[in-house]
Amino acid sequence: MKDMNCGYCARGELLDAFGIVICELSVSTLILFREQSHPGRCIVAYKDHVSELVDLTETERNDYFADIARAAKAIHAAFHPNKINYGAYGDTGCHLHFHLVPKYKDEFEWGGVFAMNPGAVRLTDAEYDEMIRKIKENL
Repeated sequence: MKDMNCGYCARGELLDAFGIVICELSVSTLILFREQSHPGRCIVAYKDHVSELVDLTETERNDYFADIARAAKAIHAAFHPNKINYGAYGDTGCHLHFHLVPKYKDEFEWGGVFAMNPGAVRLTDAEYDEMIRKIKENL
């Protein structure tokens, strides 16, 4: 099921405003977050428009978490963060998704909660393409 008012479902301009699709995983879509204060920050959005983990069957949930782990391994291999923080929000969009936020010691927000969209770092298309290439080669 899809909700055409949802960026994760409709894609196009709604998604382009905050992310770039990297690829489809087994039950989700891996998206590079445009705001890159945390190099390698991505979103793993579930394939269907569901709001909660409890809306998934056990198999669907396990497959989704396998996708999240696969994306996290690729981010670790590509960018070598000291830690990845995982955030599951959605009280405004209600589409199940996790933010994977690489954190680096002695850099932006180490030791604190990340700002959802600080707007501090935007990249060129070539820089986004390079980040996507690094992630894809490590999936």
